[in-house]
Amino acid sequence: MEEGGGMPPQALFDAMDTYIGEQAQQGHFLDGGGLYGTEDAVNFVVRKGETTRVDGPYAEAKEVVGGWALLQYDTLEEAVAGQQEFAELHAKYWPECQMVATLRQISDEAPQPADA
Repeated sequence: MEEGGGMPPQALFDAMDTYIGEQAQQGHFLDGGGLYGTEDAVNFVVRKGETTRVDGPYAEAKEVVGGWALLQYDTLEEAVAGQQEFAELHAKYWPECQMVATLRQISDEAPQPADA
């Protein structure tokens, strides 16, 4: 979401509490939470074999991860529907918010080395 968009309205918090409660009751919601802004963030940048620590704030940051949720569904279609419902709660209860709700699958296999 865009950094500096202010606090969400109470109506969104209430709607999210209901949504998360329903998802937990159905066995879908496993864990999640909100994240603080980037003003206190610490990044480590790796380039050409060198690691550099970069502390915030980041004037160039336009969008940041505002939170995360770990959910489990039986099918991709159910996951997509759940993600759409999550996004629509933001559109309904915080229409000023500009965000992207990204759905990604967790890998359950170890990554293979590039030189394998």
